[in-house]
Amino acid sequence: MELNKLNLGNVLPNFSLPGVDGFFFSTKSISEEKIVLIIFSCNHCPYVQAYEERIIQLQKDYSDKGLVIVAINSNDEVKYPEDSLVNMQLRAKEKSFNFIYLRDETQEIAKLFGAASTPEIFLFNKEKILAYIGKIDDNWSQPERVKQKYLNNAIEEILNGNEVSVPETFAIGCSIKWKK
Repeated sequence: MELNKLNLGNVLPNFSLPGVDGFFFSTKSISEEKIVLIIFSCNHCPYVQAYEERIIQLQKDYSDKGLVIVAINSNDEVKYPEDSLVNMQLRAKEKSFNFIYLRDETQEIAKLFGAASTPEIFLFNKEKILAYIGKIDDNWSQPERVKQKYLNNAIEEILNGNEVSVPETFAIGCSIKWKK
C-alpha cells in the first residue's frame, strides 16, 4: 500500500475519531500550549503490549507539563477482531489507560500520517509542528535494558525549547493491518 508520510516540520492534521470513552476526539480541541504525541497502536501487537506500561508512565510523568497522548488503532477489525472498538474499550479499562485511545475505522488517519507500524510515534511541539517520528526507545522487550529513550529525550528537548537532537528513528513493531 502506498502511503503519504508526514515529514518533520509538517503541521498536525485536523481529524476527529471516536474514542473508547464513547466520545469523539478532535485535534482542534487541543489547546495551544500542549505537546501532542500520536501513537499508532492496537490491542493485539506484542510490541504495543510491551510498551503499554511505558506509555501510561509517560502520560503520568508529562501530563502536568503539557503532554497529550493520543493512541490510534487503525487495524482491520474484521481480520483482527481483538482490535474492535469494543475490545479497545475492554483493554483500556483492564490496563487503566490514562491516555486517549481512538478508533480509525476507515484507516484514513493512518494513511494521512503515513503510519506503517504499531507502535509508531509522531510527536508534535507546542506549535503543532512534527518534531519527532519513530520509536519509543531502543528495547521494546526489556524495559530494564533500555539505553536510548528516544521519545523521552525528544519530549524533554521540546519542553526545554530546544530542537530535537534525534528527530527520526526507525519504528519497529507489527505492521498496520490494512483492509483490502
